[in-house]
Amino acid sequence: MKLPNFLWDYGEKVPGYDVGVINEREARAGAGILGMLGMIVIFVGIGFNHTIVARVYLAFLFLDFTVRVINPSYSPSLLMGKFFVQNQKPEYVSALQKRFAWTMGWFIALPMVWWFVIHWDISFYKVLICVLCLLFTFLESAFSICVGCKFYKIFTKLDPVHCPGGVCEVRAKEPIQMFNPVQKVITALTMIGLVAGTYLFIANSEPQTFFGEFLHEAILTDAQLQQEKDEAYEREAAAAFGDDAEDW
Repeated sequence: MKLPNFLWDYGEKVPGYDVGVINEREARAGAGILGMLGMIVIFVGIGFNHTIVARVYLAFLFLDFTVRVINPSYSPSLLMGKFFVQNQKPEYVSALQKRFAWTMGWFIALPMVWWFVIHWDISFYKVLICVLCLLFTFLESAFSICVGCKFYKIFTKLDPVHCPGGVCEVRAKEPIQMFNPVQKVITALTMIGLVAGTYLFIANSEPQTFFGEFLHEAILTDAQLQQEKDEAYEREAAAAFGDDAEDW
């Protein structure tokens, strides 16, 4: 196969579409599967203190993205997604921006293979990259938001076509997509509650891992951190004096 054909002849040929396409339902299902497996890996790693599960998952992730970039028809996660949505009507999107997004995913997965699969060397920022990757899979599976596709136009200077949900086309919102005042209030309160609840939990909980400790310190001010240290010192001093009093 010639290089130009390899670069541009990508995706399935479907009548009525002038470019190669991907079934968005399969892509979303595949992203959801990768995200679910990633969350399982995190829970197993924290709960059982095992690294082998994370290593296997990240090796699989790298292999999966490699196959996606070459030929998505044989990607393991996309094939699993295809199995679950095979009875649903396909939603075709342009394959080129998907390939661009999956190439970005490949470049994210590449260093993780060295950091966690070949040479286990964990740090907060390396874990943060993994969390970022899981966030991307969540956005695609839950909201059909392809972050990599957003960068497609920026880097290629090409206008994307056949985007998920028809977001590439300029159109007016339909009535069902509009918010009435009550819906706006409920949505705003829900978002505020989620953000405030997350903040209060992280701020007031004692971290048990280095990642939790980093988040805890990141959201508190210097004065709050100093106050925590002072309170911890006072508790230790009180406990020490209590032990001395019992000895006497």
